[in-house]
Amino acid sequence: MDFNEIYKQKLTTADEAVKVIRSGDWIDYGWCTGTVDALDKALAKRMPELSDINIRGGILMKEPEIFKLEDAASHFTWNSWHSSGIERKAVAKGFCFYSPIKYSELPGYYRNSQTPPRVAMFQAAPMDAHGYFNFGPNASHMAACCEVADIIIVEVNKNMPRCLGGFENGIHISNVDMIVEGDNPAILETGAPAPTTEVDEAVAKYIVDEIPDGACLQLGIGGMPNAVGSLIAQSDLKDLGVHTEMYVDAFVDIAKAGKITGLKKSRDKGRQVYAFGSGTKKLYDYLDENPECMSAPVNYTNDMSVIASIDNFISINNAVDIDLFGQINAESAGTKHISGAGGQLDFVLGAYLSNGGKSFICMSSTFTTKDGTVQSRIKPTLSNGSIVTDTRANINYFVTEYGIVNLKGLSSWQRAEALISVAHPDFRDQLIAEAEKMHIWRQSNKR
Repeated sequence: MDFNEIYKQKLTTADEAVKVIRSGDWIDYGWCTGTVDALDKALAKRMPELSDINIRGGILMKEPEIFKLEDAASHFTWNSWHSSGIERKAVAKGFCFYSPIKYSELPGYYRNSQTPPRVAMFQAAPMDAHGYFNFGPNASHMAACCEVADIIIVEVNKNMPRCLGGFENGIHISNVDMIVEGDNPAILETGAPAPTTEVDEAVAKYIVDEIPDGACLQLGIGGMPNAVGSLIAQSDLKDLGVHTEMYVDAFVDIAKAGKITGLKKSRDKGRQVYAFGSGTKKLYDYLDENPECMSAPVNYTNDMSVIASIDNFISINNAVDIDLFGQINAESAGTKHISGAGGQLDFVLGAYLSNGGKSFICMSSTFTTKDGTVQSRIKPTLSNGSIVTDTRANINYFVTEYGIVNLKGLSSWQRAEALISVAHPDFRDQLIAEAEKMHIWRQSNKR
């Protein structure tokens, strides 16, 4: 089979490719750094003649051209699997909506969906000698999406890193309907992590002290998990492993500091396993053609039973706020949408079930509003409309700059006491008073 000849036959322009899209279609736009670029521009030109288009995607790295249409909401709806700041802003414009689902469920959802995509289009690395287009750092759910799509359009980007792995990290040309050679934009970067604060460093130290040699790490999105990663890179820890949802810059730093070997992993020994990656050019260069790094679908990376099978699994995630019952909100500010469920709960549960494993939820004890008011992130109850990402029964360790507490198995009064002990001192008396009103405070508790 001459793959190059087949390539020529399927090669077309972005403008021609989007002509297959019809009003009423469900379309997939790729994922994170694999979101289409040239095809997006072409569809933006065509969109005014279309209506009732439903598009799925997530973690947008730049504003799509279709978002810039004046009457976008009259032509399409963006259905986000997980939101970036770009999608949060689009919610207020009336055409962007979050689709609540555990991230680990996406491949299965596609394969059993009653509304599969008619068209799937995404950026991929150039075809290799065996006829495969690599998904780059976006294995995630893309193979499952392609399995059920009627039409598959690959937008080739020469700058997309080839991310090797286990399985479901690419698509063969025989399964592709059209190929578009885009403008080869640089893979979008999230930018270097913000400098760590004293609060970040205090939280990180509590967590790093709990990590043993040979542990397997998962780091969530955000400043605090990255701060933990930076401290790990400077620590004396050794023979660490990686099994994570999102591969972030901190893992590169830890690996280059010689801390990651993966030799103690009880599964995928020697491999750094991840579902998708996003960060700076340093990260993309590290993942490119790196056989140590294993790009895999999210129903494997985030499978609770897989996580639990890895000894000494350490899960580190952050959140928006927590109430005195131990309910974690990592998705909203009241009814204002921020993010999504992602894989946090899978890692919280899986890490706890791991032999020697620990799950950490970390946050600063307070935040400052736009008008300068300081508020506690530890609340008597979650704000009206706030989403419960992790239920009170699931939390293991909780960390602020004022300490670390293990909430697993504690009764309601013990839990309230533990959480108040790591709250900002200025809010502790107020929280005690509220706990008393809710009958989760014993008179013998320390004030």
